[in-house]
Amino acid sequence: MVIIYIDAVAGPDGEHHWPNHYPYCGAAFQSPIDIKSELLRFDPTLRPIEIQNYNLSLNEQLTLGNNGHSVQISLPSKMHISSLPHRYTAAQLHFHWGSSSRPAGSEHMVNSRQCAAEMHVVHFNSDKYPNMSSAVDKSDGLAVLGVLIEIGEFNPAFEQFLKFINGIKYRDQKVQVPGFNIRALLPARLDEYYRYDGSLTTPPCYPSVLWTVFRNHVTISRKQFMTLATSIYSTHAQESAPVSLNGNYRKPQLADSRVVLVSFKEGKYGLQSTLTVTSPLTRKKIVQQLLVGDLADLADEGLYQLLPSGAEKLNAGKKKDLKNQQSKTLAKQQTLNPSLWKKSQTYPSVGKFGLAEDALCYVSLEQKVLHQLKPSHAQNELVEAFRDAIFPELNLKSYLDCKSDLALPTIRRILRGRPTDEALELERSLTKALMNKRKTSTSIKQSVPVTKYGSFSPATVPKKPHSPGYPHPWLLPMEWED
Repeated sequence: MVIIYIDAVAGPDGEHHWPNHYPYCGAAFQSPIDIKSELLRFDPTLRPIEIQNYNLSLNEQLTLGNNGHSVQISLPSKMHISSLPHRYTAAQLHFHWGSSSRPAGSEHMVNSRQCAAEMHVVHFNSDKYPNMSSAVDKSDGLAVLGVLIEIGEFNPAFEQFLKFINGIKYRDQKVQVPGFNIRALLPARLDEYYRYDGSLTTPPCYPSVLWTVFRNHVTISRKQFMTLATSIYSTHAQESAPVSLNGNYRKPQLADSRVVLVSFKEGKYGLQSTLTVTSPLTRKKIVQQLLVGDLADLADEGLYQLLPSGAEKLNAGKKKDLKNQQSKTLAKQQTLNPSLWKKSQTYPSVGKFGLAEDALCYVSLEQKVLHQLKPSHAQNELVEAFRDAIFPELNLKSYLDCKSDLALPTIRRILRGRPTDEALELERSLTKALMNKRKTSTSIKQSVPVTKYGSFSPATVPKKPHSPGYPHPWLLPMEWED
C-alpha cells in the first residue's frame, strides 16, 4: 500500500522502527513477499479476475494527487471487482518505484527478482462495509490488484496521468485529470495471477488484504519511469530543502506458513511440478479431528501427512494404544461436554477462536491481546507475546481458506481442549518431524533465525503500542476540493 516514509529502511521513521507504534508491523502475515516457486500451490478453482466499469469517459474527472508518499489517483465507486465472493469497490490506485540510480522499486518480487515499479489498485469489501475506513482493519476488508512494471516500451495509458505530473510536484498538491481507461493500466491477461493473504505494506500493517499479483508485467518507457523517479517531492512547496520522492517500497516479509495460490500451471518457471492445493473439505476434516476426533485416524486416512513438515505416521503400536485411549476419552467428552462436541460437529466453530465465517477485527483483537498481556512484560517479551496470541488466529483462518499450511502453534492452540496425553503424543511427533526438517534446511538456517513459527524475521520491539481506530489519511483516496 502507500508508503509512509521517504526512505522505508533508514532513518528514525524507517520500516525497521514501524513496530515501535504499530504492533502488527512486527507480527505475522505481512506484505509484500518474495513469491518463490516453493510457495506456489495450483488452485484449479481460481477464476479470471473480472472487473467492471474500468473504462472511464473523458468527462469523468479524477483526482491525481501527491500525498507525500506516492502518486495516487482516486477512483469512482462504480469501478469494482465482480469475481470474488464479495463485491470489492475501487477506492484508489497508487505506485511504488525505485530511483534514477537504482530502477528497482516493486514491492513484490518473483523468485527474488524485483521490477522497476509496482501499481496497486485498492478495493474494499462494499458488501459488508460502507467505506474504506470501516474495511481497512477487517480480515475480509480489502482486495488489492498488484501490477509489476518493467522498463521497456512506451505506455500510452500511463501517459494519461503522467502528463499532468508537474501539477503535483509537491506534497498535498492535487489536480483534476480527465477520465481514461483504467483497464489499459493492467496486463492483457487477467486469468494468470498469484493469490495470497497479506497486509497493508505500511502502518498500521493490518493483515486485511487479499492480494492478487498478476503474473504478467506491463512496461513503461525509461523516460516515463524517470518522470516518477525525479519529478516529484515528498516535501511541501514552501519548504526550503525539497526532498525527492523515490524508493517508496517496503522490503519483502517472510512467508509465515503461508502459501501462494496460482491460477496457472504451465510456464517457463517449471510450474508443471507445482503441488495442487488441498481441498477446503479436507482441511475442515483435519481441524475437526484435531479438536475432538480420533487423532490416530489422521494417520489411518493419510491426513497426518498434511500436518506441518510432512510428519511421519504414528507407528502401528502407538496408533493402537492411542485409539483405545481416545475412544474412551471421546465418549467421556460427549457426556461431560456435549456443547463442545456439538459445536465441533457443526463446523465452522473451532474451540473459542478462528471462526471461519466471521471476519476478524484487527483493532479489537489488538486491544484485547494487549489488555490481556501482563504490564510487567519487558519490551521484547511484549512483541513476542503479541505474535503468540494472534498468529494462530490468522493461520487457522488462512489455512481453512487454503492459503496457508497449518502451523505447529495453531495445532497447539486447537489441542488445548484435549487430554494431556493425547495432545502430547501428537505434538511430540510433529515437533520431531519439524526439527528434522530444520536440520536438513540449510537455507533457512543461513538466512533468518528459526523460531517456533518456522521462520520469522526479528521484529523491532514496540515501545508504545498504538491502536488507531481509523486508517491514516494516506490510505484513503485524495478528494478534490473546489
